[in-house]
Formats: sequence, C-alpha cells, structure tokens
Amino acid sequence: MKTLYLLRHAKSSWESPDVDDFQRPLNERGETDAPKMGKRLREKNVLPEIIYSSTAVRALSTAKIIANCLNYPEDKIHADRTLYHADEEKLWSYVHHVANEYDSIMIVGHNPGLTDFANELVDESIDNIPTAGVVAVEFPAHTWKEMKEGSGELVFFDFPKKD
Repeated sequence: MKTLYLLRHAKSSWESPDVDDFQRPLNERGETDAPKMGKRLREKNVLPEIIYSSTAVRALSTAKIIANCLNYPEDKIHADRTLYHADEEKLWSYVHHVANEYDSIMIVGHNPGLTDFANELVDESIDNIPTAGVVAVEFPAHTWKEMKEGSGELVFFDFPKKD
C-alpha cells in the first residue's frame, strides 16, 4: 500500500505587488492555517516518510510548518523547483519516480496542478483544494509506478475552513 498526501501551500501575501510570485511569503492567515492543519494531520497520525516541496517561498514555508507539527526534521524536506506550479502531467512523472522504499509521501505544491492531479487519482470530484488543504490518497500498489488514473482511494480531504 502506498499513501500520497497532496498539500496546497497556505495563503500567501499579495501585499507587495512588486514581489515576484516565486518569492511571495505567507500572509497572516497562512501563518495561522498551516499550523492548524499540521495539528489536524498529527491528530490523524499522518507521518509521511518523506516530504517533497516546491521551492516557492510560500510552499517551502508551509512544508516547514507542517514538518514541525509532525515532528518531521525540516532538514529532511526535499525542496524541488520542478514542483513550482507543476501540472498533473509533471506530478504523475514526479510520483512515478519516487523511490519505492517510501510507502507514504507528501507533496507540497500549487493549484491548479494539485487539484487536477487529485481528481485524476481518485474517482471523486474535488472542485478545489483550498490553501492549506490536504488530500490523502491510498493506492493498492507495491511501487509508485503502479499508480494509474482512478486507482487511488480517497482517505480524507481536509482544509482550514472545514470545521
């Protein structure tokens, strides 16, 4: 069994329009929502064996906050620029190349790619993964390459305003 957690970065700041998209930091709500989701993930006993994150400031900041909540070492986060605004095709390729020694992974990234990818993984319809939202999917597979469209089972879909 393989488990994939797709986590959209927390809410980012648009306060300074001259800041490049890649450099946008979390805003106040993002700084509140990320630990809130980290606590929920901890309560669900989520502990990915490896966390992959986009290198965009807002995504990597979210990954670090979540990692701290899960007692996952920050220095073990695998930051990868190819996850910056990755579409579903790129995400398929990325996951298919994950080492099979890992049975549970988390990808911290961006929309619309994460939502589109989630919808291809499961036979459910998720309109939008909101900021700091997470989708957990399980696959009856021994390798990550065995993952196919519609082969996953939605374990949970959670987000900050789902109270």
